[in-house]
Amino acid sequence: MYKTKKLCAPLSTIFRGVLPTRRRLSPYFSNSQIPSLSSHLQSSSRVPPSYALHFLLNSNFSFQNLCSQSAAKLDSSTKRCWNCVADKTGTTPFLYCDSCRSIQPVDLSIDYFQIFGLEKKYEIEVDSLEGKYKDWQKKLHPDLVHSKSEKERGYAAEQSARVIDAYRTLSKPLSRAIYILRLEGVDVDEEQTVSDPELLTEIMEIREAVEEAPDSQALNQIQSKEF
Repeated sequence: MYKTKKLCAPLSTIFRGVLPTRRRLSPYFSNSQIPSLSSHLQSSSRVPPSYALHFLLNSNFSFQNLCSQSAAKLDSSTKRCWNCVADKTGTTPFLYCDSCRSIQPVDLSIDYFQIFGLEKKYEIEVDSLEGKYKDWQKKLHPDLVHSKSEKERGYAAEQSARVIDAYRTLSKPLSRAIYILRLEGVDVDEEQTVSDPELLTEIMEIREAVEEAPDSQALNQIQSKEF
């Protein structure tokens, strides 16, 4: 079906073909076939494509569990506005002061999921993401502070750019999955190729089966089939 010498493809291309968007399929590999990511991380912070791919294909694997509590979190200490010294209130990330309407400096401990008030997991409501993104830009866009101090104009440019990057990252399945892995310190090279003939052939067969499935019943059959 496929020539072994040609079974080589960028990891990013493979991910785009098998990562679920609107729906999620159950695992195509039995748990006994999936390597232990935690044991691999004990000796290396870099995961080979085959490890990352097995985990991304296994729907029993929770990205929420992958992101440990040691990942970036909001600072529990009291935050104050640099301009009016008002304390931060509520659970919304402190990108903007509601008291004096000043844009705050970038806090890298706030991850992209926290910016939009989302649970840190792969499956998110992408439709609601755009609305939250627009709400932030109504407060952070540099054009809104053109008459303010140079310091705040700089904060606005940095915060707005970061919110844009956060939106672009989380709105796409591939970049969202890679970002979650990177939060945990797992380095996935998007351009690294997979040359294992057996693994790549299996992935291609799964992809073709999913693309040709006429309805949900056919997808359920693929879901229960062991490749």
